[in-house]
Amino acid sequence: MKHIYLLSGLGVDDRVFEKIVFPYPHTFIKWMLPLVQETMQAYAKRLSEQITHANPILIGLSFGGMMSIEIAKIIAVEKIILLASAKTKAEIPLYYRSVGVIHAENILPFNLLQNNNRLTTWFFGITDEAQKQLLTAILKDTNIDILRWSIHQIINWNNAMTPLNIVHIHGDADRILPIKNVKADYIIKGGGHFMTMNQYQEINELLQKIILAQLP
Repeated sequence: MKHIYLLSGLGVDDRVFEKIVFPYPHTFIKWMLPLVQETMQAYAKRLSEQITHANPILIGLSFGGMMSIEIAKIIAVEKIILLASAKTKAEIPLYYRSVGVIHAENILPFNLLQNNNRLTTWFFGITDEAQKQLLTAILKDTNIDILRWSIHQIINWNNAMTPLNIVHIHGDADRILPIKNVKADYIIKGGGHFMTMNQYQEINELLQKIILAQLP
C-alpha cells in the first residue's frame, strides 16, 4: 500500500490540509526544534526518520516543499508534490535572498510575524473571516525558534537540482512566492499561498489524478 507524507509550511501546521482528501493513508511529518547551527540538510535527515514506509509520496506546502526535496536527497521517494513552494533557489524571490546576504533576518521582528494582521492576511491571500481566524490560531501556535530557523534556511537555500519525479502546483496570485519566479506544472487560477483552504476543490481534483497517475 502506498503511503503519503505531508510537510506543512512556514508559520503553519497540518490544519492547512484539513480540506484536502488523499487517495492513500497519510502521515503528517512533525516539525522539530532545530539544533544549534543545524543545517537544512541535517534537519532533513532527522525529519526523514519519521518516514517508515518505502518509496513514499511526499507532499510539501511552501517551506515543506523545499524540505521534501532535501529529504528526497536522502531516501528514495516515488513522487514529490509541491504546493505553493519552490524547487530551487532560483524560484526564491531575489529580495528574500538579498536579506540573507546581508543577514538582515537577524533583526526581523519575529514576534510580529506570529500575529495575524492586514499584512499577513494580504500575503497569505485570505478570503474570508473563517480563514482569517484559522491563520490567527496557527500563527499564534507557531514556535518562534522554528520560525526563526526556517526563515534563515529559506533565504539561504542553495538547491539548484530539480528532481525528476516532482510535480509543482502553484497559484497565480501567490504573493509570498510569486508565480513569475516559478515554473509550475499546474497553475491554480486565483490561488494564493493559502490555496489549500480556499481553492481546495481544484487542488483535490489535481492531487487525486496526479497521485493515481492519471496525470504526469
